[in-house]
This record gives sequence, C-alpha cells and structure tokens, in this order.
Amino acid sequence: MSDPAYLRFFPYEEPYPNQREAMDRVANALSRGQDVLFEGAPGTGKTLSALVPALEHAREHDRTVVITTNVHQQMRQFVEDARAITRTEPIRAVVFKGKSSMCHIDVDYQECQTLRDTTRSLVETESDKGELERRQRELLAESRDGDASAAQAREAVMEELDELEDELAEIDAANVCDHYYNNLTRDTDAFFEWLFEDVRTPEDVYEYAEQRELCGYELLKEGMEGVDLVVCNYHHLLDPTIREQFFRWIDRDPSDIITVFDEAHNVEDAAREHATRTLTENTLESALEEIDGTDDSRAEAAENVVSAFHEALVETYDAGLGFGARESVGDRWEDVSIANEDRRDDLTLAFLDRYEGRGIDVETDLAVQLGRSLDEEYERQYREGETTSRKESGTLQAARFISTWMDEGVEFGQYPVVAVRRNEATDEVYGRAELYTCIPQAVTSELFEEVAASVLMSATLRPFDVTADVLGLEDVASLAYELAYPESNRITYAVDTPPLFASDRSDPDVQETVGELLRDAIRFTPGNTLVFFPSYAEAERYHERLRSGIDGGPAAHIDGREAREGRSGSTGTGASATGAGANPTGTGASATGAESLGTLLLDGSSAETEDLRRRLVESDDCALFTSLWGTLAEGVSFDDDAARTVIVVGVPYPHLSDRMEAVQAAYDRAFADGSGTRDPGWTYAVEVPTIRKTRQALGRVIRGPDDFGVRILADRRYTDADMGKYSVRDRFPPEERSELIDIAPEKVKFGALNFFTDHDAYDGDPPSP
Repeated sequence: MSDPAYLRFFPYEEPYPNQREAMDRVANALSRGQDVLFEGAPGTGKTLSALVPALEHAREHDRTVVITTNVHQQMRQFVEDARAITRTEPIRAVVFKGKSSMCHIDVDYQECQTLRDTTRSLVETESDKGELERRQRELLAESRDGDASAAQAREAVMEELDELEDELAEIDAANVCDHYYNNLTRDTDAFFEWLFEDVRTPEDVYEYAEQRELCGYELLKEGMEGVDLVVCNYHHLLDPTIREQFFRWIDRDPSDIITVFDEAHNVEDAAREHATRTLTENTLESALEEIDGTDDSRAEAAENVVSAFHEALVETYDAGLGFGARESVGDRWEDVSIANEDRRDDLTLAFLDRYEGRGIDVETDLAVQLGRSLDEEYERQYREGETTSRKESGTLQAARFISTWMDEGVEFGQYPVVAVRRNEATDEVYGRAELYTCIPQAVTSELFEEVAASVLMSATLRPFDVTADVLGLEDVASLAYELAYPESNRITYAVDTPPLFASDRSDPDVQETVGELLRDAIRFTPGNTLVFFPSYAEAERYHERLRSGIDGGPAAHIDGREAREGRSGSTGTGASATGAGANPTGTGASATGAESLGTLLLDGSSAETEDLRRRLVESDDCALFTSLWGTLAEGVSFDDDAARTVIVVGVPYPHLSDRMEAVQAAYDRAFADGSGTRDPGWTYAVEVPTIRKTRQALGRVIRGPDDFGVRILADRRYTDADMGKYSVRDRFPPEERSELIDIAPEKVKFGALNFFTDHDAYDGDPPSP
C-alpha cells in the first residue's frame, strides 16, 4: 500500500506515535470541508499533524494555508517546521508581522498609508514625465525631417510636460518614503529570489531591506500572492478589516484559505478583545479642542454631542467611585459598574440628561461628517508636506464611538462599562467608556464560515462541544491524543488540602496546611518548582510565609538579598541569585525537616516576568510563585531541571467581576436551549476556562520523552471527596482523571521522595522526611 500523498510534506523520517493517525484524520476532514478541533499533549506533534495534510490539500486545490498563533515562542517553532518542510518538499512561505515592527522610519499606520500614496504618485508622475520626454524627442526628430504635424504634436506634449513639472514641484515639497520609492524604482527580483530560497523571518526581511534602503514590509506584501503558507499573528485573522486586506494581499478569496490556529483555547479571549471598542477621556478632550478650533457649520452640533458625552463620562465615574475611592486608583484600568437591569446604563442616562442639542442621531451624524472632513484635511497637509506627522481626528474617533455606543449598547452580547486609571505623569485620574463584547462569535463565526476550513489545535481544547458553541463552529471533526511520554516519568497528586474558597483564604489553619505542603514539595524537589495561585495576592501571601519561615522552616533566600542554606545533598556552599553568599549552616537534615528551600522568586502584575523566567531557568533550586492568570502558565517551556515540580494551589477561578458576570449572563442566554448544560453561563465562562488554565499550568513540566516531574493540584475539590457542585475533578479529560492520585498533604513529601529517588534525581543523599 502506497504512502498518502501528504507525507511528501512530512520533513522527518518517522512520525511520532499517533501522529500518522492524526494526519489521516485531519486530511479526511479537510477533504470533507469540515473544521477540526484537535487536542494534543506535548509530544504528539500537533503542528506538523495539522500543517502537513493542510499543505497537501492546499497544493491539490490551489489554496493557501495560513497558520497563526498569539505566542512568540510558537511563531519561532512554526518557522523551524516550515524550513524543515521546504527542504523536503519546496514550498513558498511568508512569515508576516504588522507594519509597526517592520517600519524603517518608525511611522504609524495612517502616516504610512499617506506616505505610500504620495510616493506612488511621485513615481507615476516621474514615469509619465519620462514617457512624454521620450515622445517629444521622437516628435522633434520627425519635425526636423519636415513633418509639420509632428511639430504641432510636439507643442502639445511640451505643454503636458510643463504641467507635469508643476505637479512634480508640488510632490517634491510633500512627504515621501525613500524606502518605498526604491521599491518602486529598482529591480527587486533579487529580493523575491532570496525570500523563497528559504523561510525568512520578519527580522531577516527587515535586515535585508535596511541594508538596501528598501521597504521590507511592502515587499513582503507583494511576495504573498498565491504562496503555499503564511505564518502570522492572530490579529491578521480576527480583526475583520485587517483580514479583508490580508486575504487581498495573498490574492485569495476567503474560500481558498485554510486557517490553522495554534493555542486555540486563546481564540475566545482574543476575538473578544478584537471586537471590544473603547473611547478615553483624553480623546474626548482632544476632540473638543479640535472642534473649538474650526469654524465649520457642523462644529456646534459636534460640540453638543461630544461635550455632553465627556461630561457624562466624568460624572458617571465620579459617582461610581464613591467617597475616598479616587485616591486608591492605580495605573491599571479599573472597572466602574454602570449597568442596570431595568434600564440603560448610567453613562447613557447621564449623556441623555446632559445633551441639549437638536437630536442625538442627527448631530452625531454631523459630528462624524465633520470628523471625516478634518481627517481628510490632515491627510492632505501631511501628503503635501505642510506637516511632518499625520494627525488623526479626535472628533471622528469620538463621534463614531458615541454613535456605536447609542446604537449597539443595548444589543445582546454587548456590555457597556466605564473604567478609570491614574496617569503616572500627571497623577490625575481619567476614564474611558468601553463596549465590551461578551460573545466572541461576533468575530469568529464569520471567519470560520468564509474560509475553506479551519484546524484549531491546543493541548487544552476539550470539552469540544463548549469550544464549538463559543466560537460558532458548525460541522466539526474532533480528535484528542493524550501525553505520549512514558507514564512512569510523571506522577500527579490531588492533595486533600482544605478547599481554598475565597472566604477561607485568610483562615490561619488553611494557610498553615497549604504553607507546610508547599514547603515539603519545594524541599523534596531536586530542581526548580513552579507554584501557581488564583491571584498575585495569594502568591505574595505564601511567598512571604515561606520566606519568613512562619511554617517552622528557616528563612529562605529571596531575590538575592538573603543568604540561603544549602539543600540537603549539596556541598555546603552556594551562590545566591546575585552570585553571593556562603552557606553558614551546612547540609545536615534536622529532625524537624527544617532544611533550605533555596531561592524563592515572586512574580507580580508589574514584575519583569521574562527576567524571572531566565533567573529560574539558570538556577537549579528555585521556586517561583506566580498567578495562574499571568504569562508563565502557558506558552513557556520549562524543560528538565528548569522545573521538576509544578503546583496549582486552589481552583483558580478568575475574579468574578461585573464584566465576568455579564459574560456568564450572555452565555446563559445564548446556550440555554441547545448546550445540554444545566448552567451554561458558569460552565462556559468560568469553569471550563479555569480548568483549561490549570491543565496548561500542569503542562509546564514533562516537555520531552526523557523529562520527568511531579504535578500537584492542592485543593480538596480536585480529589474524589464528595464536594457536590464544587467538585471539579470531572472537568478533566478521562485519561487525566485516571492519573490523579488522592493524597493527604502530609504524605506529599514521601511521594515526591520516592518518585525522585526512583529517577535517581538527587545529587547526593536525598532530604530526610
């Protein structure tokens, strides 16, 4: 039996276990026009399992594959996979990034568009001039040979040339892009030959273009026509306006595009973010200044609308903050609740109360018209060189938002909200209005309907029915593959610590039990430990607890400021995180087990997370305390000693804000009839995303076939204990549930000791229980 045709794109000698089956199933689904939901643990080769059959299907049907991610590390992996493929079966691939990361002169999108148009106009006018000059020379020669009509025709050409000279003089005074000018006037064939010799990164393209004073971004756009594969970020597909342009650059109808989404459990939030619209108080103030500076007849109407909305916004957040709350506002956006069950939101009501014009709809339309006129004038000024930067109309932004707010604010799935933050430079509090999109289908369903097919892959995509419902997928093939690495290389404990309900987190007995568990787990881990909490505040609570030795152990080293003791089995000396410090106490185990915890690192919402990750990886006895909702819980690999144990403390439900309750209510209404779930709002909006996050965190260890480690879920709700509706054990996939071992917190140190001893992981004698 011959091999499937798609294997010509498989770049390695032999597929992983399950990979061949996965490729078959993806290929079959694509041939039927189905979308694919594909869950695969690390080691299942998800990317190639999706990409290889997708490329074969695209080659057979003259289509293009677009593979996308929101994780930078995964983007690099896509490039390596594509390079491996093209060495086996040549493909034309482009790795695309947004203009802002590739611009050689550092201008924004609007300025770039204006420069592009002006530069193209300059080149076209120069070309026309050159053609006319050639023609007038021909006519001059003919007239000298006695052709009277040629002399007459030459006079007309000379008049046209004079007009073009005047045009060129005007354009010469305008702003143009020299890099793009070179694109249009030089032979760029060598670039495209170079581009498709291999798979080039945007950084490669930028460097090539910079050396030759070309515009790499525009060249890359030209090179995308009809390629086999495009690698890009989520926003190129999830933003409808960008997507339309993007497919036009590829020169494909949407029905000739196959999309492949990596880390697809993030598509829901990313789509919601792309659909959400905001307007800040600063933009409103800018609009009012702009309106005040124009004598246009529409200015009065625009001022009526914009000033009323500005006053309403300030009034609304002032009332919502309450007495003394303004002083506590920080530099991050904080929501102020404005929604009402039986009438429109507080901001709309305040706007209606403040507005005193001739009619909101009429005057908002006039404000939009005025904004467009001002924006067109700013474009002209920049294009003709009267200004050195391209200004944008605040009036246009404000008026469009206010129009949308009034028209769509009551639509199903839209949640109006006001937020405030402190300007660090001025120390002043200012606000913004936001139309938050609760139902991401508003973005995703249109995308998935218009393309040929989509493959959505992740290590945590189940339950598939929830994913399909939330994203608006209709005809779906689903496949799931569990962790293929040896089961003997991992052990997963569900620890019977008290359930960390929000009301119990301050209980001293609960804190003592959890603190002792963490101390045991860290001490018996021969390598680094990752500890994830429901919030940064909880991470800080237990970091301080262990750092100060509250639970009976010695004070641990923290951030290079305190000398640390050597862990049992070490040589008795050790460097701190800053390379300092001798070990004054030696290494012997005491009867109380009060041995060193090594270095304790604390992550936070404002911390340099990448620096913490690097310090952890470079160490061999660190514990990093962080939030499960931070950036380290997914998309980052901690191979081998970089993390031997991972602990999730509590069931880390997100903060149940008004915004989250709005999403729950929207999901309740959207899926009440067809989901078969008793409480779809809670399940879809809170519980499923939380368990996915938990599974992502557990996946930070065991990253290869020879890797090994301990995974700990610390909360009674993970165990088989009868927790009624609070139990979350059944939310894990069956094969993961089967690996959960219930254990008492005081027994974890023995379990870890036995596991790591079996793997000969300790350097010297193991710690003593």
